[in-house]
Amino acid sequence: MTPRAVLVGPPGAGKSTVGALLAERLGVGYRDTDADIVEVAGKPIAEIFIDEGEPHFRELERQAVRAAVAEHAGVLSLGGGAIMDDSTRALLRGLPVVFLDVALADAVKRVGLDAPRPLLAVNPRQRWRELMAARRPLYTEVASAVVSTGGRTPEDVAEAVLDALEPGRAAGEDPRAARRKEEA
Repeated sequence: MTPRAVLVGPPGAGKSTVGALLAERLGVGYRDTDADIVEVAGKPIAEIFIDEGEPHFRELERQAVRAAVAEHAGVLSLGGGAIMDDSTRALLRGLPVVFLDVALADAVKRVGLDAPRPLLAVNPRQRWRELMAARRPLYTEVASAVVSTGGRTPEDVAEAVLDALEPGRAAGEDPRAARRKEEA
């Protein structure tokens, strides 16, 4: 069992919103590893960072990604920093991974940089740029496709992800119908 799609990208890329839309269009379940971590820890991610520190959070994240990849056959969204771990990147090799690429201005519009995001707490715009400089090569390393979110609605991004995952699919075609055609 492997996920139908794995979404990666920075904060504000729309992984959760697009992931839920994509899962609906594919007729599969949706899972977010950040939500898994919150459920296991019993507290928000920001509190995990404050109470136990980033290394503890990253270990929880590694475990959450490993479990989700092994157990989930639908659409999976990873936290923005999950790809920093070598073992996570190795685990993603060969999977249908899509990097949702977003510009800083769009990320700010979508989530604001005053949200409780521990790595963006001080000088969030500068820190976001630094994170992207470090992470962009890793996002592209694991991705089988890159979809830019700039100027697109979540529905448009979900459609672009479907196109990237299923080349030759007619735009707007229900992927379940396309699979039934192929199986006939």
